[in-house]
Amino acid sequence: MSNKNQTLVSKRFIIRKSLIGKNVTVKFTDYDGKVHKYSHDKVYELCKERFDNMKCFQKYKYYSQTFALPKFVRELGDEVLVK
Repeated sequence: MSNKNQTLVSKRFIIRKSLIGKNVTVKFTDYDGKVHKYSHDKVYELCKERFDNMKCFQKYKYYSQTFALPKFVRELGDEVLVK
């Protein structure tokens, strides 16, 4: 991993406060076997208000979705997805 762009492999979609501003690309495989790669910082910045208002994010500083890419992220499309 280079300092410029790190890739984090995960078993689920995640947004963590500890990763904000670190230019991390997250890669995970959903339950259907489809691999998703997204820019953690771009997802957070575009949905900042949504995450900051979530009780789980306020309490645990973490949001995850186990089964697939959340609908609100899928709707962002190429703006956050990494090829």
